[in-house]
Amino acid sequence: MSKVVKSDDEWRDELSAEEYAITREAATERAFTGKYWDTKTPGTYRCRCCGSELFDSQTKYDSGSGWPSFYQPVTANAVATQADNSMMMERTEVVCAECEAHLGHVFPDGPQPTGLRYCMNSASLDLEERSES
Repeated sequence: MSKVVKSDDEWRDELSAEEYAITREAATERAFTGKYWDTKTPGTYRCRCCGSELFDSQTKYDSGSGWPSFYQPVTANAVATQADNSMMMERTEVVCAECEAHLGHVFPDGPQPTGLRYCMNSASLDLEERSES
């Protein structure tokens, strides 16, 4: 997998101010305000920055958190994780494996089969819709 590398100026030219703050500076959108927190539309969620496939709508569920939540990424190597000790707590940050965009955090309180809750920011995602036959 090749890494997508761009300068801050290039990212700023391609992203809205909110998208830049979230994906490049690890900000977080307010709960229940993002574009995808409540959508049930079938499709593939891609990275807003580089277009990589990240999550499938079939793994999306209502966690009650106010952010789009998934129990697993499309592949094990679609996302990467790293320790996040900001905000005086220990969390696990989730980033796009290709461009290192901040996506959100993963928590161990999700449904089976994984028991994980990938709590993502809508501004980090683009939904490629598909029709369900």
